[in-house]
Amino acid sequence: MWGCFPSLAHFLVMGKSECHFTNGTERVRFLARYFYNREELARFDSDSEVGEFRAVTELGRPIAKYWNGQKDFMEQEQTAVDWFCRHNYGVGESFTVQRRGERGRGAGAAGAAPVRL
Repeated sequence: MWGCFPSLAHFLVMGKSECHFTNGTERVRFLARYFYNREELARFDSDSEVGEFRAVTELGRPIAKYWNGQKDFMEQEQTAVDWFCRHNYGVGESFTVQRRGERGRGAGAAGAAPVRL
């Protein structure tokens, strides 16, 4: 799969998974983006009508073609809105979304007690 790249001795290969939420979990968008040497090669966008990876650069064409041919992998990407995004929203909701505006109440950050771990 990664055989199309030159020597990886001094280059970075990176994948990023992003979840974009609108109105809680009512509208959720999942992005899977893959980079080589700081250049985006291919991406999967759950909002896309296509439902498959798209090459962003020429170097990303063989990667996108390979991944699009992997039935199990594509099923995983196509369902990531539920098992990855909505799941993680639920995990983090109690200490992010539900705490909106708390800092403005009372003494604020200056009067807050230090957190001990």
